Amino acid sequence: MRSAVLVSGGLDSDVLLIEESTRADVQPIYVSVGLAWEQAEREMLKLFLASSPVRSTVTRPLVVLSVDMSDVYAATHWAIQGRPPGYHTPDEDVYLPGRNVVLVGKASVYCAAAGIGRLVLGTLAGNPFPDATAEFRSAMARALSLGLGHPIDVDAPYARMSKADVVRQAVSLGVPLELTLSCMNPRTGSDAVSNESTTETSTPIHCGLCSKCRERHDAFLDAEIADATTYADRTHITFLRSGH
Repeated sequence: MRSAVLVSGGLDSDVLLIEESTRADVQPIYVSVGLAWEQAEREMLKLFLASSPVRSTVTRPLVVLSVDMSDVYAATHWAIQGRPPGYHTPDEDVYLPGRNVVLVGKASVYCAAAGIGRLVLGTLAGNPFPDATAEFRSAMARALSLGLGHPIDVDAPYARMSKADVVRQAVSLGVPLELTLSCMNPRTGSDAVSNESTTETSTPIHCGLCSKCRERHDAFLDAEIADATTYADRTHITFLRSGH
């Protein structure tokens, strides 16, 4: 059975894409909903898919879909303005209502048209959101299969894994983690000058100040694997470019 993988350019979904591609022919899908960081995600995802270790594994071109949620999220919403909550903000406070409903729904319509029967996403263990549960995925799969007249299985292979587990998996698979982006306020150009370097770059880098950067950095710490991520601000970074 062919599979489709919902990718965001982030660590979890990119590693999942590579792992799925080692077993089957997979279709990467990116769904844009109008959030501030999406352009940077797509730029990084393009670099990731074009890299030699990925290009030889993922053979289908990226499909980009869109569902405009800017008429649902207020114009002042932090995810629209690109002003995410701070580094130590708990996950519960960065919930985007209905996001997985929209992503899974739009991607499933594409899958039905393309004859794909399995859609996977990179949900991890401990995700506190109501649209990240096994019950949600099962209910969505039933409703979409009925509504589309096409059987759709919605799966989250990493649902029992931590982000540290995914980092370890990435290393074992040779995934270029430096080409993944887990940040809600990525920097480019003069804004991307980090306190490691004074060189400007057109490649998005991590802000180092949002809770997604915290999750990423903590995962490397927990996995005891060197974090080679470039952070524009290293105020909270305690283990960068070193490891066991």
